[in-house]
Amino acid sequence: MADPQTALITNDAVVLGLLAIILGFIFKTSSSQRPGLVTFYKYVPALLLCYFLPSLLNTFGIVDGSQSSVYYVASRYLLPACLILLTISIDLRAIINLGPKALIMFLTGTVGIVIGGPLAILIMSAVYPEAVGGHGPDAVWRGMTTIAGSWIGGGANQASMKEMFEVGGDIFSAMVTVDVIVANLWMAVLLLMAANHKAIDAKAGADTTAIEDLKQRVEKYHAEHARMPTLNDYMMIIAIAFGITGLAHFCADILGPFFANNYAWAKEYSLNSKFFWLIVISTTIGISLSFTRVRHIEAFGSSKVASAFLYILVASIGLHMNVMAIFDSPMYFVLGAIWMLTHASLMLIVAKLIKAPLFYMAVGSQANVGGAASAPVVAAAFHPSLAPVGVLLAVLGYGVGTYMAYICGLMMQAVAP
Repeated sequence: MADPQTALITNDAVVLGLLAIILGFIFKTSSSQRPGLVTFYKYVPALLLCYFLPSLLNTFGIVDGSQSSVYYVASRYLLPACLILLTISIDLRAIINLGPKALIMFLTGTVGIVIGGPLAILIMSAVYPEAVGGHGPDAVWRGMTTIAGSWIGGGANQASMKEMFEVGGDIFSAMVTVDVIVANLWMAVLLLMAANHKAIDAKAGADTTAIEDLKQRVEKYHAEHARMPTLNDYMMIIAIAFGITGLAHFCADILGPFFANNYAWAKEYSLNSKFFWLIVISTTIGISLSFTRVRHIEAFGSSKVASAFLYILVASIGLHMNVMAIFDSPMYFVLGAIWMLTHASLMLIVAKLIKAPLFYMAVGSQANVGGAASAPVVAAAFHPSLAPVGVLLAVLGYGVGTYMAYICGLMMQAVAP
């Protein structure tokens, strides 16, 4: 990853400008009718490029993603605003009608991560025991507990595991790199699969009736209510999105420290995390407003504004990936790859057994591995109206994350050489 002193660009205004140009270029070329571009985008999803091209800025030292505040701004301001706008237009009854398969796939993903860590250690112990050794705070299994926390619940759960298992700084920094790159490569695979979901579902014989019904409801609503937005309409969208985001921040600033200071058990449920409360409050208010007349802001394009925010978030996530870091500690990446393959294989097997659509598999997986910041991105790759499903499952991940990561940590400790 680029050294902050040697990165070519350190001004975040310039970084944001570069990301905006990249997104504009991708959208312009992906809507082109030129035969070469049509063929290219048939195989390479535009969303994947929005994610991959910014990673090159980080990989080649043009920008240092770890030092840039663009992701922080996107995840703390644009993400809640995006979730509010997407959930206000939610059809909760139709989402409930999606049935239990989405939940089954989410829990399968959690189990895949819990067993994948110990399995990766066992396999590497047989092949290359030095890769999973170490003593004291810098033991490899301890570092891996932080990946388990991140892949089941997100950053707050990752921090919980670091404290709970007393993980040393050196192994922690190495595992953060493994976490980011392996998770991001898996997200890239999911986006690639999402672009071809119709063919994959047809081949698997999956029942997509409920998903199609939800999409048709949204499209019917648009057809009946859509109108050309005015400046007044856009200002209302901005007022609602950022007004509620501000309220969510205000409440999160009170609730996070309150639970952290008064309840020792709060950490187990991520209740001490401001980000957790930010996501939960934004989503809850958005869903509540979906039962009121406020949901009519969807008629003048609130979900399009939300999608624009989402794409900026995607580009800023990509800015954290450094593809070349794999060569710094390849054995740790092999561990991470075995772990992710276990998770993915279990997801695919269960999806095949219960004939679950690819959407449930992809979003159930990303709600675990990526959490609230990227689960709606993967869900929206199938259809913008499906993004709230990713949010709801990701919030569930916060709840079970610390427990399941702790169990995974104990299992890894038991099998470590």
